[in-house]
Amino acid sequence: MTVIYSIGTVSQLSGVNIETIRYYEKADLLTATSRATNGYRQYDDASVERLAFIRRGRQLGFTIDEIRDLIALAHHPELPCADADRMTRAHLDGIEGKIRDLHRMRRALREVADCHGQTAEHCELLQALTGSVVRSKSERRV
Repeated sequence: MTVIYSIGTVSQLSGVNIETIRYYEKADLLTATSRATNGYRQYDDASVERLAFIRRGRQLGFTIDEIRDLIALAHHPELPCADADRMTRAHLDGIEGKIRDLHRMRRALREVADCHGQTAEHCELLQALTGSVVRSKSERRV
């Protein structure tokens, strides 16, 4: 026997917001199994599992298109895992690049944090920002 859930119940079971569920339907990541006579969407256990899969993928930072590809791969368990591994490696490379960028930003902000200037004229952050603009303009002239 198939259990049928309302969108509110599916939201609670999967941990996915109702509006997000509707968005996933529009993005063709999820399909309501049917509609009740009152027009409300109806979902089953497979919908709950799909939403949990999508939520976990989004938590890991995968895009909607990447999740769509992963769902397609999950529906063909006989296929090799190489595509998922390639996608994971590419995603991991992107995350590591963002981490490097964040470390650079942190170092730059630490250099100007705790400014002792009394006015904006002596603000180290403003001077650093102005200096970077001046340098980039002079670098373009060279």
